[in-house]
Amino acid sequence: MSIVDRHLDLASVQSAWQDLNKLVPLGAITGEKDYKRRVSVMDELLDRIGANESHRLMPLLDLVTKDVEAYEAKQQALPEAAPADVLAFLMEEHNLKQTDLAEELGGQSIVSAILNGKRELNTRQVKALAARFNVSPAVFL
Repeated sequence: MSIVDRHLDLASVQSAWQDLNKLVPLGAITGEKDYKRRVSVMDELLDRIGANESHRLMPLLDLVTKDVEAYEAKQQALPEAAPADVLAFLMEEHNLKQTDLAEELGGQSIVSAILNGKRELNTRQVKALAARFNVSPAVFL
């Protein structure tokens, strides 16, 4: 019998959902404490997944990231910006040059390529930049 043919066992789903929510809360973020918890979970998932886009936990990271992004969109009146634009803005605000981020991002040429839109940030770089600028990793996603 295929998964499409099976009936949904709601009792099992509810139990599994409650267990998952104890470990990784999902859904609308209810406040600053909940937001900080989600960012922490997102960071842990980024640590575990790294650059492995096919990792089994990637869908969970996507869900947590969407929750964080939705909350941040409601909290901040910041316009949508490409990750390269966010990086350029933060570099300007902190008086940084490309060479200042070379070690964290893998070289000055990589920083240049990211800023010029020729290269995307990977999860390691996102985590490093979030820590460097003390912002949520979601601003770079």
